[in-house]
Amino acid sequence: MDQWLIYAIIILVLIFISLIVVKIMQKDFHLAANKLLGYLGGKDNIVNAECNMSRFKVILKDVSIVDKEAITKLGAKGIVEIDNQLKIIFGKDAKQLKKYIDQLLGQKS
Repeated sequence: MDQWLIYAIIILVLIFISLIVVKIMQKDFHLAANKLLGYLGGKDNIVNAECNMSRFKVILKDVSIVDKEAITKLGAKGIVEIDNQLKIIFGKDAKQLKKYIDQLLGQKS
C-alpha cells in the first residue's frame, strides 16, 4: 500500500513539473505582438497587415523606421522588403502573431 502511494506521489510530481515546463516553453504572443508593433514603427505606421501561411505581410507608411534586426531577434526567419511593404517569415507563429496584432490595432482578424 505504501509503495503505491509513493508511486502516485512521484507521478503527480512529474505531471506538475511537465506542466510547468510546458508553460515556460510557450511563447507569450501578446508580448511578442507588442514588441513587433513597436519594431514596425508603431500603430500609426501600419497601413495593413495580412498573414499568408508562414509569412506576415505588412504595408507601412515609412519602412525606414522599422527595426529589422530586432524583428529577426524576435524570431523572424527572414524579411523581404518590397517598396512600402515587408514580408516577414515567422513560420507557424505568423497566424498567431497576426491575430494579436489585429487586436492591438483594433481590427478583426
